[in-house]
Amino acid sequence: MAARFAYFLAVAAAVLAGPHAVAADFRSVADGAAVLYDAPSAKARKLYVVNQGYPFEIVVVVEGWSKVRDASGELMWIESKHLADRRTVLVKSQLAQIREAADDNAPMVFQAQQNVLLELLEVAGGWLRVRHRDGQAGYVRVTQVWGA
Repeated sequence: MAARFAYFLAVAAAVLAGPHAVAADFRSVADGAAVLYDAPSAKARKLYVVNQGYPFEIVVVVEGWSKVRDASGELMWIESKHLADRRTVLVKSQLAQIREAADDNAPMVFQAQQNVLLELLEVAGGWLRVRHRDGQAGYVRVTQVWGA
């Protein structure tokens, strides 16, 4: 009984602490494509197919399945084996400015349009060092992308 009460208090404390109390865990699709389901089973209803590199926030992992959140906030399930530690971010602003350094006054290297995937190389405070698939790299404000 005491253990159950302690567990309840721990869960309540985590809930009350809010969503920013624990750092989010993000992963990207590892394979060429992966199927998303409405439940943790290959027999569940198939929702979408996503391409390699698409980032997801991991909500919970259960027996080989991960409940994930996409950039729109929608929740779905994916087989955990289809997720990689390699990280990507998705441009969420209309046009993200990628700069030479983590500074608003630094020269712009390139711009990326909304929904473009960028490889995440490093986190630098409110900035992320990213690389485009064509090889160009630079820093983008974390507020301009989703997945970090």
